[in-house]
Amino acid sequence: MEKTLFLLPLLLAACGTPAPAPEPAPVAETRMVNVYSHRHYDVDKQLFTQFTEKTGIQVNVIQAGDDEIMARLEQEGEKSPCDIFITADAGRLGLARSRGLLQPTKSEVLDANIPAALRDPEGYWFGLTMRARVIAFNKEKVKPEQIHTYADLTAAKWKGKVLVRSSENVYNQSLLAAMIAHDGPEAAEAWAKGIVANMAREPKGGDTDQLLAIAEGIGDVAIANSYYIGKLMASDEPEKQKAKGMIGVLFPTMGAHGTHANVSGGGIAKYAPNPSEAMALLEFLSGDEAQKLFAEGNKEYPVKPGIAPAPELAAFGTFTPDSLNLEALARFNAEAVKRFDAAGWR
Repeated sequence: MEKTLFLLPLLLAACGTPAPAPEPAPVAETRMVNVYSHRHYDVDKQLFTQFTEKTGIQVNVIQAGDDEIMARLEQEGEKSPCDIFITADAGRLGLARSRGLLQPTKSEVLDANIPAALRDPEGYWFGLTMRARVIAFNKEKVKPEQIHTYADLTAAKWKGKVLVRSSENVYNQSLLAAMIAHDGPEAAEAWAKGIVANMAREPKGGDTDQLLAIAEGIGDVAIANSYYIGKLMASDEPEKQKAKGMIGVLFPTMGAHGTHANVSGGGIAKYAPNPSEAMALLEFLSGDEAQKLFAEGNKEYPVKPGIAPAPELAAFGTFTPDSLNLEALARFNAEAVKRFDAAGWR
């Protein structure tokens, strides 16, 4: 009986009855995540490639400035293809939240990997890397014990010796916003006026330009983000060799509040068409593999506890970050801009 059943299809075919056509194999749907990013670092490209290799999820990236990205998200509205907004400042992440461009999310992985002060309390955004706003100094002219706080830079002894970039820069705005959160707007404005009085020149250029100006003898101390100094120390570019040998680094505090720290981070867009893939990418970027590459490749401090910083940063020593939740940087940004203007910090 079994032989008869086995031969039946062959007999039918021989008699001219066609065998049923095989069903087509299902076509696998391409999974993707669309990122709008202000960051422009090679390490990000490497991590996106690694994420795709690991998960099969394709990462599509559009790079632009923060203001341009937020304006685009508002214009696109519910039709926006954006899944994740990534930027280099907690204040800008908070602004995106306040403008209704992000959605709250919950993730045990992100909560475990990222300290509470470095993420939005309600899950609208998450810090992925950290940087400290430090003071670089000319080791031949300045002793580190002369400076303990940001306020120390307003002393008369530093008149004509302080280098810093424009108040239009978001890193400076976030620093002043943190001071407002701790000590109020009047104290923050007084600090800004003190820095203006001690500037070595009109603010210009980026953080790296302030570091190079120390080597040129234009000023003795500079306010800069830690990763710019780490990159300078790792550079083989001839014009940076002199600065590498001259610069020391110290971590000023805001009184009892620790050193001002900020983050690059990301949040899931309000109308993200691929929220599961977006969450998978954020969780990957907060994990050990990505955190190590952020540290080694871009000289940023890992946000995940237990991951070592790059040797260039480790050489600066350790510091205690300000425990202020970084959502305050967005809350006080407008006031910071107002106080900078009042202080004459251009």
